[in-house]
Amino acid sequence: MLKCSTSLWSADLTNLAADMKRVEPFSERFHLDVADGHYVKTLLFFPDLVKALREHSRLPFEVHLMTTEPMDWIEPFAEAGADGIIFCFDAARDPGEVLRAIKDRGMQAGVSLLLDEPLDVLDPHWDRLDILTLVGTAMGIKGASMDPSVPDKIRRAREIIRRRSLRTEIEADGGIRRETVPLLHAAGADFIVPGSLMFREDPRAMREWLAGL
Repeated sequence: MLKCSTSLWSADLTNLAADMKRVEPFSERFHLDVADGHYVKTLLFFPDLVKALREHSRLPFEVHLMTTEPMDWIEPFAEAGADGIIFCFDAARDPGEVLRAIKDRGMQAGVSLLLDEPLDVLDPHWDRLDILTLVGTAMGIKGASMDPSVPDKIRRAREIIRRRSLRTEIEADGGIRRETVPLLHAAGADFIVPGSLMFREDPRAMREWLAGL
């Protein structure tokens, strides 16, 4: 069954703690997007806010760095209580160094690939990857539709993971809708990153629907 790394970007930002509690029983982890206003023209979650939210949930916190200097943010978010850090592959001068730095802090390490980034760029890094996040929309744009190329990319990633006998989890992020989730499930995704699908619907009913796919 597909698991949920629920995106807090779609929560009620004026009442985050309460909204987290409401969906926590129906989520495996929380996904916190971090944007610095440079890599994408958006400003999102920062270390002090993540630290404040940490005491309100027992679930793992997955921080997705949409930033120009991912190395600069590993320590602050580790101290804030992150359990895993995903960074944008194209933002890192040395992706291997970033992956090592994340794992040295005892966190899960992941990368996100843009729509036009091929899986081939990961060839030197698969053994260090706990999470592969495949972005299904233009980065940093909320509410966009999923690109139709995503399921095939998931299938190809699943085959690489199988062939190499890896335990890397595939996560689909962006354009998570009722009509796209069955396609992601059939392609072999392990996790989806639901936003409005979790917070704007009845989360219990949504998970029951997910279990029936």
